[in-house]
Amino acid sequence: MVYIYAGSQGASFVSSLKGLTVSLPTNFPGFVHAAFTLGYEAGIHKGGIDGNVVPPGALITIVQKGLQYIELEANTDENDQEVEKDFALLEPLEIITKDVEELQQIVKKRKRERLQIDCDKDKGKAKECIEEHEHRLGGERERERHDKEKDQEMERDRTERDKVQEKEKEREKQHTEHIDKVKHEEDPLASGGPKPMDVSTTPHEIFSADVTVLEGHSSEVFACAWSPAGSLLASGSGDSTARIWTIPDGPCGSIQSSPASGHVLKHFKGRTNEKSKDVTTLDWNGEGTLLATGSYDGQARIWSRDGELKQTLFKHKGPIFSLKWNRKGDFLLSGSVDKTAIVWDTKTWECKQQFEFHSAPTLDVDWRNNNSFATCSTDNMIYVCKIGDPRPVKTFSGHQSEVNAIKWDPTGSLLASCSDDWTAKIWSVKQDKCVYDFKEHTKEIYTIRWSPTGPGTNNPNQQLLLASASFDSSIKLWEVEKGHLLYSLAGHRQPVYSVAFSPDGEYLASGSLDQSLHIWSVKEGRILKTFRGSGGIFEVCWNKEGSKIAACFSNNTVCVMDFRM
Repeated sequence: MVYIYAGSQGASFVSSLKGLTVSLPTNFPGFVHAAFTLGYEAGIHKGGIDGNVVPPGALITIVQKGLQYIELEANTDENDQEVEKDFALLEPLEIITKDVEELQQIVKKRKRERLQIDCDKDKGKAKECIEEHEHRLGGERERERHDKEKDQEMERDRTERDKVQEKEKEREKQHTEHIDKVKHEEDPLASGGPKPMDVSTTPHEIFSADVTVLEGHSSEVFACAWSPAGSLLASGSGDSTARIWTIPDGPCGSIQSSPASGHVLKHFKGRTNEKSKDVTTLDWNGEGTLLATGSYDGQARIWSRDGELKQTLFKHKGPIFSLKWNRKGDFLLSGSVDKTAIVWDTKTWECKQQFEFHSAPTLDVDWRNNNSFATCSTDNMIYVCKIGDPRPVKTFSGHQSEVNAIKWDPTGSLLASCSDDWTAKIWSVKQDKCVYDFKEHTKEIYTIRWSPTGPGTNNPNQQLLLASASFDSSIKLWEVEKGHLLYSLAGHRQPVYSVAFSPDGEYLASGSLDQSLHIWSVKEGRILKTFRGSGGIFEVCWNKEGSKIAACFSNNTVCVMDFRM
């Protein structure tokens, strides 16, 4: 009888042994019996490997290399995380045919690939995995820490709100006449605004009874987006599904007894526990008739508003982090961890052109117009590309670390970018160097948004602004025409992952890992309303009328609330 023991790190070695045909010499007493016993005990007869391709002496080679493999797997990377039990770094035939140095190189390469692919179940995770950022999206540590500190945090919030309220009352009592005079004589935006200041005040609280909670996802909800037509809300989750919810026109909260109806968009077939199907990004087309979803499996999927799968787009070789329709709707743009961006022809659903300029994962893409767009990457670079051109039409280099997000202004003349180098920059295709370099943040900047204001928008009489949200817990509003800081909005206590302007440009919603959603007055730079949920907020968005706000949470829920002033 032959017994081979391997600990947890040698499990893949044992499973490899079970798949091999064993051939032992028969001219020694007992060897035939031993061979039969080993084959039966190991279930070799059930293996799918052709015995003809197994080299002579395979058993002895496996036993010898198995011991080396256990040590190799344990010591290649001291900081390696525990791998899934059905995951093997080496294939059986590789163990047999490769020497130790070759195996070491294979293991190192595959661990790097796995670390890269395991990044960002929502846009930013490529960066966070590699850097082991303390705020890993949706991680168990984050949620446990939130639960542990929730009571203390609420108490601190109450105490601070009381202090701020007393301070505000005293200041208002002493300066009422002066404040009224300033309000009548000076418009902060029209005059370039007051000096940059940290603004925090006691907001009106939105209570849970006034909020519709959409339940159904079984994992963190990373993305949400309102349809531009009708009252449909899409959400994407780590549970391998997206959902399309129908939100009634009535007041939020009143419909909780009869939850909003919806469609479940499954990104798997059959089994519900398939891995790597997390929905990382989604976007509606301009007519609101089709929803595109990007997944961790590298596939883009096109759905009808009724939840019917129309197309599955295969070509990327890594998770898709960003997915955008152009305004005309004839092209769909996707960016992936495989370092490429692809333009899809929505008439044929074929790849129109694949752009392979970056040397590292593509984190974000954004259309400039119907035929040109920009991409950014963890390689610190930004490229402006045009359909039909084999090379970038413009290259922007200046960031010193990963570029997390890019956004064109409403007219497509200025491109904003934000990075782990703590800066936000504004670029023009008319020059190589950035137009403005904003350096007021003290940590990584995760996202940026332009206001829907200025020439060429529905709000032409309001100044164009840029909002940047950072891991330093602050949001900053930049006045673009003069390139200066208008307001520093200090109200959150943990990283801010999402900001969104209202359609009229007068309000800004923000969501943070501190579980709070704030609604700010853009003109006054202060919090007007706030809602405290039960999980970190990954994204916030307004409906087209500006009457409702949606937010998606790490506690598997999506919340919808009314906005009225």
